[in-house]
Amino acid sequence: MIADYIDQFIMFCVGLWMSGIGFGLLAFPIQANPGQPGWWEHLIKHFKWMGPLLVVIAIVLAVAK
Repeated sequence: MIADYIDQFIMFCVGLWMSGIGFGLLAFPIQANPGQPGWWEHLIKHFKWMGPLLVVIAIVLAVAK
């Protein structure tokens, strides 16, 4: 029974991690070099909507099973 929900559990945890980084609660593990903007700065802006969306998808899939 637990094995049926492993995918949803992983998606839920990644969604929480992405939301935490997107909203500034957690630090992104890659640090930029001084004076060089990184590609991840652009990516982190998208984490604000991708993280909560992934959490919702994981919950919907878990309930649908």
